[in-house]
Amino acid sequence: MQEGKREVRDIKDDVKETWRKADGEESLGDKLANAGDRLRSGAENLGDEVHEKVDEAGRKLEYERGRADEALDEDIDRR
Repeated sequence: MQEGKREVRDIKDDVKETWRKADGEESLGDKLANAGDRLRSGAENLGDEVHEKVDEAGRKLEYERGRADEALDEDIDRR
């Protein structure tokens, strides 16, 4: 899913850049807008990556908690 979002953002930025160049000129405003679009997309991509890593860490933590709880239950049952 992550790569799909990244690709969509890149295509969207490419389309905007092409549209801004359609008049044959690329003004300073166009260049700034393009840079802003790329920075915004980069920040969104980074946010998605961080979110994905946090979710992954949470899943791993819950898995390990489950294993620890099982081990504790087994230990209590043996007593």
